[in-house]
Amino acid sequence: MSSNTFVPIPARPSPVRTSGLVPWIRTNMFADWRSSTTSLILIALVLYIVPGLFSWGVWNAVFDTDAQACQAVRGTGACWGVVAEKYRIILLGRYPFEEQWRPVVATSLMVAGLIVSCIRVFWKAWLAIMWVAIMAIFFTLMGGGVLGLSPVRTDLWGGLPLTVLLATVSIFLAFPLAIVVALGRRSNLPAIRSACIVYIELIRGVPLISVLFMASFMFPLFMPQGVTIDVLVRVVVGITLFAAAYMAEIIRGGLQAIPKGQLEAADTLGLSYWQTQRKIVLPQALAMVVPSVMNNFISIFKDTSLVTIVSMYELTGALSLALNSDVNWRPFKIEAYLFITVVYFIFCFAMSRYSLWVEKQLSASKAR
Repeated sequence: MSSNTFVPIPARPSPVRTSGLVPWIRTNMFADWRSSTTSLILIALVLYIVPGLFSWGVWNAVFDTDAQACQAVRGTGACWGVVAEKYRIILLGRYPFEEQWRPVVATSLMVAGLIVSCIRVFWKAWLAIMWVAIMAIFFTLMGGGVLGLSPVRTDLWGGLPLTVLLATVSIFLAFPLAIVVALGRRSNLPAIRSACIVYIELIRGVPLISVLFMASFMFPLFMPQGVTIDVLVRVVVGITLFAAAYMAEIIRGGLQAIPKGQLEAADTLGLSYWQTQRKIVLPQALAMVVPSVMNNFISIFKDTSLVTIVSMYELTGALSLALNSDVNWRPFKIEAYLFITVVYFIFCFAMSRYSLWVEKQLSASKAR
């Protein structure tokens, strides 16, 4: 064999492990003296708190629907029996007991639609048709009055179905409205720009409770006699307008980050205003503000708890309704609130993880 023949050297393992649990701990928890000190303090705090929580929440807890047994361990153990006893009211509110299969099916269908909408392979034109069908089925099941279903007034809707409905519809309506308002605030037409500024500043200057109060109690006073709008519609409109105002400012921040040279290049190519916005400006601007937009979506989901002020008992309101009407279970609100905290966390955590996935997809597209 010639001496000039190239012989590849086989890869050798790294002398120091760079993957696995131990390297991760070393890198993220004990990289220097500051992180090591912080990690040790947090570990000590966890070791101090966890045994007591385990004793209260598991070891001494009561899981049966026995109010007397819960009273016996009150202060030393949790009473998870309150969740087993009241979960149907907490999750479904005042909806008629014998018809509660309807909100279960309707909510499951809407959540399934949300999951499908988040999967990239399903981003097709038929997705809009699917959502029209989902909304039609949801309101048919919840409202009844057709197909042999008994009618149920909207003021009896509550719990998780109402929370999911308010958040989903408000997000779907607020997002396109926010884009229009953000573009309007940057318009060269004084009338449009002034109208958008007044709308944004007026809505952002008051709390959501005030908006809901106005939509539910003050707005009907300006309607002609004999004309009424369902309270659910008024609440959805109030949340939508409130969320759109905040989201418009987030989107406007993304619009301002687009270099002016790209707009000038679009003018040179002869693109119209809407072609420029649709093909060049908005895709980049929205990609920049994904974390802030998702944060707004999460806020909308949690802010639905404020509709209790207008006597609509969503998840949080239904919990108060379930416990305040029963003196035997009223002392165990902490356990019930921990239960709905888990429900809120599941939805909010899923939204945050989806936001991270979208950011990774956008980063990959930019890397190419």
